[in-house]
Amino acid sequence: MQNNWHSKTVDEISKELSVSLSVGLTSDKARDLIEKYGYNELKEKEEQSLFQKILDQFKDFLVIILIAASIVSAAMGEITDSIVIIAIVIINAILGVMQEGKAEKALQALKKMSSPNAKVFRDGKVQVLPAKMLVPGDVIIIEAGDIIPADIRIVESHNLKIEESSLTGESVPVEKDAKKVLDKDVSLGDRANMAYMSTTVSYGRGKGIVVGTGHKTEIGKIADKIQNIEDEKTPLQQKLDQLGKWLGIACLGICAVVFAEGIIRGGSLIEMFMVAVSLAVAAIPEGLPAVVTIVLALGMKRMVERNAIVRKLLAVETLGCVDVICSDKTGTLTQNEMTVVKAYSGGKFIDVTGKGYNPAGDFIKDGEKINVLEIPDFKLLFSIGTLCSDASLSKKDDGKFGIVGDPTEGALIVVGEKAGLLKSELNNLYPRIREIPFDSDRKMMTTFHEEFIEGIVSFTKGAPDIVLDRCSKIHLNGKVVELNDDMRNEIKRANSSFAKSALRVLAFAYREYGEMPKIISSDTIEKDMIFVGLMGMIDPPRTEVKDSISLCRRAGIKPVMITGDYKDTAVAIAKDLKLMNEGDGVLTGHELDNMSDEELIKRVETTSVYARVSPEHKVRIVDALKKNGHIAAMTGDGVNDAMALKRSDIGVAMGITGTDVAKGTADIVLTDDNFASIVSAVEEGRIIYSNIRKFVFFLLSCNVGEILIVFLSMLFGYPTPLVPIQLLWLNLVTDSFPALALGTEKGEPDIMDLKPRSAKEPILDRSMIIGIAVQSIALVVAVLGAYFIGLNRYPDYLTNPEHLSFARTYAFATLITAELIRSYSSRSERFTIFKIGVFTNKILVYASIFSLLLLFAVIYIPFLRPIFQTVYLTLWDWTVILMFCAIPFVSGEIYKVIKRKIYR
Repeated sequence: MQNNWHSKTVDEISKELSVSLSVGLTSDKARDLIEKYGYNELKEKEEQSLFQKILDQFKDFLVIILIAASIVSAAMGEITDSIVIIAIVIINAILGVMQEGKAEKALQALKKMSSPNAKVFRDGKVQVLPAKMLVPGDVIIIEAGDIIPADIRIVESHNLKIEESSLTGESVPVEKDAKKVLDKDVSLGDRANMAYMSTTVSYGRGKGIVVGTGHKTEIGKIADKIQNIEDEKTPLQQKLDQLGKWLGIACLGICAVVFAEGIIRGGSLIEMFMVAVSLAVAAIPEGLPAVVTIVLALGMKRMVERNAIVRKLLAVETLGCVDVICSDKTGTLTQNEMTVVKAYSGGKFIDVTGKGYNPAGDFIKDGEKINVLEIPDFKLLFSIGTLCSDASLSKKDDGKFGIVGDPTEGALIVVGEKAGLLKSELNNLYPRIREIPFDSDRKMMTTFHEEFIEGIVSFTKGAPDIVLDRCSKIHLNGKVVELNDDMRNEIKRANSSFAKSALRVLAFAYREYGEMPKIISSDTIEKDMIFVGLMGMIDPPRTEVKDSISLCRRAGIKPVMITGDYKDTAVAIAKDLKLMNEGDGVLTGHELDNMSDEELIKRVETTSVYARVSPEHKVRIVDALKKNGHIAAMTGDGVNDAMALKRSDIGVAMGITGTDVAKGTADIVLTDDNFASIVSAVEEGRIIYSNIRKFVFFLLSCNVGEILIVFLSMLFGYPTPLVPIQLLWLNLVTDSFPALALGTEKGEPDIMDLKPRSAKEPILDRSMIIGIAVQSIALVVAVLGAYFIGLNRYPDYLTNPEHLSFARTYAFATLITAELIRSYSSRSERFTIFKIGVFTNKILVYASIFSLLLLFAVIYIPFLRPIFQTVYLTLWDWTVILMFCAIPFVSGEIYKVIKRKIYR
């Protein structure tokens, strides 16, 4: 179907769609059109089956190697080893599927009802039908409060205004006019004769012809584009994949070297193959995939407590390296509630405090609170604003206030209540008897009331320049005087000062009559009026956002505003929030259209505000940031945000005001619609990544140490100090529990004072590699030292298996205990254990005790000793072991002190 309906007349459209505006379609024709165009609904992308989700968990390179190791172990008769490895892989898969499933369920609970009914002309009468039954050519009636059920060409409009912020980003309802015929190239936000699916009628009424349904609507086009954007791997996914491949290749290489060395030294083929498998088990940190998944799942749980639902495990970590947050203005940085903040009357200015639609606030003049009812000019001003309005204020079940009607008129009702002027009381005292509705041509609205002073009075509100031109007098200090040129210029200066602050300004006037005029028209009524004053209003910033932006800057994160609103308004809000720095630029959608991708890539580095942009512009901006190496997060709540949410590294949607399309596309959904929660999410992401580094460092230094222990003992002609079952027990139980506990660290005190890390920064950076080397060597010295003492205790270890088991138990107990003790040293990369507190991580304390009990179990429970090839150890043996265990811990603490001096 065509998409230039806004450039056609009503008659042309009626003829093209073969429909009568008074009769509508017949039921038979509507059925035929449903067959042709389908139902008026958006089909979601087919979800993965449970089997596919489970299968995806086994695609990791490290997991594939583990499965191969399990098969090899089973083939060689090591059934216990094989079962343990497979158990780890299965646990990892179950955890991944379960956690992502929980996130999907939580998101479903947030979704609002999105299938409105529609009032449709069918078979010559008005029927109420489900929106999904609409077809092109249907004639529908729309009224204030209705959700537009499809894309329609408006054919009748009576004071019609539509809230389109979810589609265009425009914060103020758009006036609609059925009579207009526009050029084909008019932008979406300026199509005054069209209404689009999912937008809301905020004022007036009208009639329209359906011209687009389902995926042929503007929302449908966006949904199609979203589904065509491929998911990209997060930085953590890429790094873990890289690490897994590196470990796997290194593992296979080391096994091959050891196998070849053993054969050259005269060892049997079977024996050397089993030693190689033993080393493979030691080289691969079996607990790593499970621990990463569990830590990310715990991070998801903490995020829920901080008002964020994470739909994908790995998205939690990616927030930690975000260095640009692209935020929608309306409803995200601002409250999406028009609020009167300034007023002018009788030559005086006052400021109005308060938040959104809550009718609580003060009036400030010259820095002091005042009672405006004691000032006749302002009392009259706010009375006119309240009476010349069709909106109403309501209190919801949750205690919050809302507006029924136009948000601008709602702001007038709220400021009136702040002054103590309740609309219900004023309407009873001065009932409305007639009105001249607002229209976009004359830009005014007038209402008539009786018994306000004596007789009849008309109240007019509208555009300041037009209202002022229609006034010949002014209400000044409670009296009516002639309006001279000096007074007019002063009013114009007041209006200009409001406009420069990006306020939307309305002017108010009145006129008195002895009796109701016989001719009611704009020409006869809206002239020779008495000017009263001005009110300036704005969609105010969220109060907590300014602190959050300040914290972003401290953390090295650049906040960027991307909005469909006008440039002046966007800049004013940005400056109020201190979102713009000195020298930061502003770009409009028109400027973006005339700018090449190469130019935009340069300009994004110095631009903080983008105004009057379309969904395509947002995607271009995000792409330009990513090409410059930034990790970009996109926040938003509207359909217009969805493509950029999908394209960005992290999409963050609003859970309360967000559309289903936005929430279904985003990686993270905020349950409180609070920008401050994004900063909390960034902090949580940094903590999680820091914790991942800690347990990766801990696990790899353990495993490298184990490899060196086995490799060096063989190189020097000694029996292997650890058997495969001991290595598996070590990696699964004693490595995993302390590593998991490291993943629960609360975060270091300066975590938000550090710059975002580069997305290209590897997990294994230079300092970590050096640290792994230091700790691995310390473990080798400790374990082989204890092992040699055990061997020397019984020199006949080559002929006596029991005595060899004694030495191996020495090595086994020393390695486990040393790793448990040094896990406390791994709690911070920069601070010593004495700085952060020895016992501040209670989970690590419990994990250490539990792991130690498991070690005691395989040493002191008789039936387990043969399985694990261990022997009974005395108190003296433990004294020797503990002396060696101190070596890795002390070396770790000393390295951190040296590292802090070198790298800081």
